Parts: sequence; structure tokens; C-alpha cells
Amino acid sequence: MNYKIKSRIWIEADNTVLLGEGRIRLLKAIEETGSLSKAAKTLKMSYKKAWHLIDSVNRSAKKPVTIASIGGKGGGGAKLTPYGKSLITAFENINKKCWRFLDEEVKIINTL
Repeated sequence: MNYKIKSRIWIEADNTVLLGEGRIRLLKAIEETGSLSKAAKTLKMSYKKAWHLIDSVNRSAKKPVTIASIGGKGGGGAKLTPYGKSLITAFENINKKCWRFLDEEVKIINTL
């Protein structure tokens, strides 16, 4: 029998979640679609929930993570700031390193 460690990581700022897998998926969807509304639809999430998540991320982060443009003839939109893009990269690197570490550690239990 092979065992596997299951884990989820998230990053907090002052006891508030800054980033986790769901927020990262939302940020990446905003980057791909150029819109919070479209990103929410892509992820089968309500616009209200998506807005609250992004608002929470922006309030918890050191710098703005997204920039929204006001609607008009072409409609509004949202895009990630360079800081927002760097947070995605940093989180994904941390996550990969965490999984590699856990995969190595579980070998101890699998050899017992």
C-alpha cells in the first residue's frame, strides 16, 4: 500500500487569507479574460463572491493586485498588476516546493 500526504496551503496577512488555490485560480482567470465578471463565469462562481475575494486580496496585499476599469461603451474590465502577477508566481513556486517536500517525506511512511 502506498500512502500519500494531502495538504492545502494558503498565505495569511494579519489573520486574513491573502492567497490560496481558489484565489489564485480567480486571479489567473482575470488575467486570461480581462474581466472579473468573465473570470467568475469561467470558474462557475457568482460575481458577488468573486468581487469579495478580489476585494479581500487587494485589502490584504501590500500593493494593489488588480486594476479595474470603469464600464462604458466597450464595457469595464480588470487586469492584474505586475505585483499581482508576481504573487501568482511566488505562490505557485511555494506550492510546488511544498508538494515535492511532502512527496519525499511520505516515503518514510511507505517504507515502514
